[in-house]
Amino acid sequence: MGWLGPEATDALLLSVKVSLWATVVSLPFGVLVAHALARWSFPGRQVLNGMVHLPLILPPVVTGYLLLIGFGPQGPLGPVGGFFAFRWTGAALAAGIMAFPLMVRAIRLSIEAVDPGLEDTARTLGAARPWVFLTVTLPMILPGVLTGAVLAFAKAMGEFGATITFVSNIPGETQTLPTAIYTFLQVPGGETEALKLVLLSVGVAMGALALSEWLGTRVARRVAGR
Repeated sequence: MGWLGPEATDALLLSVKVSLWATVVSLPFGVLVAHALARWSFPGRQVLNGMVHLPLILPPVVTGYLLLIGFGPQGPLGPVGGFFAFRWTGAALAAGIMAFPLMVRAIRLSIEAVDPGLEDTARTLGAARPWVFLTVTLPMILPGVLTGAVLAFAKAMGEFGATITFVSNIPGETQTLPTAIYTFLQVPGGETEALKLVLLSVGVAMGALALSEWLGTRVARRVAGR
């Protein structure tokens, strides 16, 4: 990418890597949590719903600070903190947590749009719950799953506050697109590279939204047999 400098290129490639891992790893959990919130009745359901959406309400810096405490040497998750602290894996964790509410919400809305009677009919015919989900529910909610994944990827690409608080801003290791923009704006003459990354970020965000709409429409038509 000749129009981007080496540092900006590294930040772009790292952002894609972080966002992909954040999306892929969190997607199974997103489907499970969305299904639980949409279909299950259990004590603490509203607590779970609140915790899932908490990253949307809290300042991102607070989420990053909580991660720093949790994975710090004295934190409850300290033994595995070395795998995340000040590494790209930590950036992926922070980005995944911040993007998780958008993913869950898109998938949950799709599940709630499915007629529960179809699932009940499959169960009365002897199908186990996991098989009902795989053969009845999942094909019908694929548009929501894909939309949630794309939106989560776009959100992860733009994550800043939680990432810089948890894993700092280390070039080549934790410096993603947003933190690179921040860095360029702090040095004289860095405005040009910062503007390039800003335009790139806007393009990625708009492209992700367009892709989510296209995928949702295409899959919905295939599911409907049109």
